[in-house]
Amino acid sequence: MSVDVRNRSVTRRNAAGLLGLLGVSAVGAAVAPARVEVSLNPEALAASAAAAHEHDSANGADQANQTEGTPSADDMDAMHEAGVKSFPAETAGLGGQPLDFTMDGDVKVFEITCKVVDWEVTPGKFVEAWTYNGVTPGPEIRVTEGDKVRFHVTNELPQSTAIHWHGLIVPNNQDGVPFITQPPIKPGQTYTYEFQIREGNTGSHMYHSHHNAAFQVTKGLLGAFIVEPKDRSKLPAYDREYTMVLNDGPIGGFSINGKGFPATHPVVAKKGERVLIRYMNEGLMIHPMHLHGMPMTVIAQDGYPLPQPYMCDTLNIAPGQRFDTIVEATEPGVWAFHCHILSHAESEHGMFGMVTAMIVEE
Repeated sequence: MSVDVRNRSVTRRNAAGLLGLLGVSAVGAAVAPARVEVSLNPEALAASAAAAHEHDSANGADQANQTEGTPSADDMDAMHEAGVKSFPAETAGLGGQPLDFTMDGDVKVFEITCKVVDWEVTPGKFVEAWTYNGVTPGPEIRVTEGDKVRFHVTNELPQSTAIHWHGLIVPNNQDGVPFITQPPIKPGQTYTYEFQIREGNTGSHMYHSHHNAAFQVTKGLLGAFIVEPKDRSKLPAYDREYTMVLNDGPIGGFSINGKGFPATHPVVAKKGERVLIRYMNEGLMIHPMHLHGMPMTVIAQDGYPLPQPYMCDTLNIAPGQRFDTIVEATEPGVWAFHCHILSHAESEHGMFGMVTAMIVEE
């Protein structure tokens, strides 16, 4: 059984769950957003946390070495508590939602517009993001092996760009690398990609810019491209599905799905459910993702099923890599879930960046 929770949103101020799972509730319906709601404290906590996390996102690793001007124990505790109590904080913009398509005969036709927007990465902190269809990550592209697909890509950026279909086996002239397989898509131009999804080329893939990529991808030109098998019985059984697109750079320093803690979204499950988590690293650094309380079973890498799945609690994900994992939600409670390069996740000002939580309900 599979429950689709890709169209998900989470209300802020559910930290009572993080302080003991008191009053936490989650919705796991197939078409309804997964929501976690409790009534908590208002704007003061979020404002305090946002200020602290803005500072941390800008200074990242430097915080680990700071000795002068260290806040008192009480002040430090208050900042840590404020961040936790505001999680998951409400922000404008939600990336990674399914990209709609139209049919032209037997071809699925997708429209993608590259444009610059102001993106709220943590409460009150807006950054310039380069986006697909106004969001980062870009909309999730989900198709089935054997599908014929066409992408009309319109460039409204101040630079040329192109889209590379990372992990997909495509004709050489559709690979999306300017001056190797195509001309760059100049500002104001529209370019069309068209190819057929190869049999067997299933799993977790990505799409992103391949022009001035260290700048354009870290600014937000990235997204998930998931290929379902024709025979879904080949998939492992799971009840819920989440994708974590990891990024580092101008979009908030360190982010999960375009947001930094406390604006990241939790992974929510009922006790006994199996949760599929797809990791995709679109950043410049490795990110060892660590889930407290329960092991992950790694079932696929870069879209390819592993002949021998293995278990771990920390999974190191290098730039460009994708991993599929299954988590058995056996342990009720709220469990920290974060990158274990600690300067990407926590400082004296509290948690920030690549931090979320897995909430397992009875």
